[in-house]
Amino acid sequence: MRHNPVTHPRLSSVQAFWLSRVVCRPSGLADPPGGVWALLERKDCVVVGAGVVGLAIERALALRGLEVLVLVEEDAIGTATSSRNSEVVHAGLYYPRDWLKTMLCVRGRVALYDYCGSRGIQVRRLGKLVIAVDEGEVMHLRHLMAQARGNGVPVEWLDQAAVRQREPALRACAGLWSPESGIVDSHGLMVSLQGDLEAHGGFVVLRSPVTGGRVSRNGNHEISVEGSGDVRCRMLVNAAGLGAQALARRLQGIGEARIPPQLLVKGHYFYLSGPSPFRHLVYRVPGRHSAGIHVTPDIAGRARFGPDAHVVDALDYQFDERRRAVFVEDIRRYWPGVTAERLEQGYTGIRPQLRHAAGERPDYVIDGPADHGVSGLVNLYGIESPGLTASLAIGEWVAGLLEDHRSRQAASA
Repeated sequence: MRHNPVTHPRLSSVQAFWLSRVVCRPSGLADPPGGVWALLERKDCVVVGAGVVGLAIERALALRGLEVLVLVEEDAIGTATSSRNSEVVHAGLYYPRDWLKTMLCVRGRVALYDYCGSRGIQVRRLGKLVIAVDEGEVMHLRHLMAQARGNGVPVEWLDQAAVRQREPALRACAGLWSPESGIVDSHGLMVSLQGDLEAHGGFVVLRSPVTGGRVSRNGNHEISVEGSGDVRCRMLVNAAGLGAQALARRLQGIGEARIPPQLLVKGHYFYLSGPSPFRHLVYRVPGRHSAGIHVTPDIAGRARFGPDAHVVDALDYQFDERRRAVFVEDIRRYWPGVTAERLEQGYTGIRPQLRHAAGERPDYVIDGPADHGVSGLVNLYGIESPGLTASLAIGEWVAGLLEDHRSRQAASA
């Protein structure tokens, strides 16, 4: 149940501020040692952000016995990128073998299927068709097949007849079949990760934007929260997603040179009214900023199309109905049966991509102590798709970075 500051007469006004923002915990979970006001004392680890990646990191740290305090600017967990995406479990087709993104996607996909299966979270291994709609795209599709196999991801080449056999409504020259792709209930996953965190003594504190602070090379970090005092910690993880770069700039001790420039890419989603002709995920050959306007059923079985991709200057989730005509034109290239009337307004999302000089989508940046020399600090930048798929692996990776650094420090002491 939620703690009511009135029932704790020894709390100061600052302590009452904090406790009014603690997320409800499962019934039966005891107060932290020393009482609920112990939240304000020096913590092992503070994590900023509670999207699916942040929650996976927080869970991994808590499972290692660390005291974890989670600060969330919004009034709920997972309100940005984690709740405005396609909820796809990616196999690991799209990126070079030596990328961190690829490794985390492949590891994370295996871990995600196992975790969801053990926790009763809805997940479906539907399989994905990646299609070429003309001969010009076939060469790109063959490159994608070679890359997928190099990544250790099973794929099967399909000719036109084989594509039509799997999805009769499609018009395509060729396709790749990815049996390991699927969909997951992202909300159910986040709730479960939060439950694991709290069951191991962690706390999520809502409506707590970080306004500043400083990081120290010796691990004595201090951050300031709007309307409250400072919080001190030995380990600090910036998992703020779309706000990661802005947060890093508010913390003294993180040089601008270590903050990669951000690119905000907005995408729209339309739902398909009525029965869907598709049984699987259907993707186009990927483009510069996204994998194209693809077809994904949601957990309830309703088909949705998207996202498109266009760069924006600020966070704005307003839906632009004028995108309908663009969607119809693009979808008709692979599904001639679509009509504008069958597309219903869905939602928008914004991806935290990194700006790259060559114009290509770069790898994830997970900047740890071995990179920047600041003890106990990890900054995560550009954790876009396949972040949902990779989340559990990212959690283990970040926990491992902090654990390895602590071990090296102890050995040299």
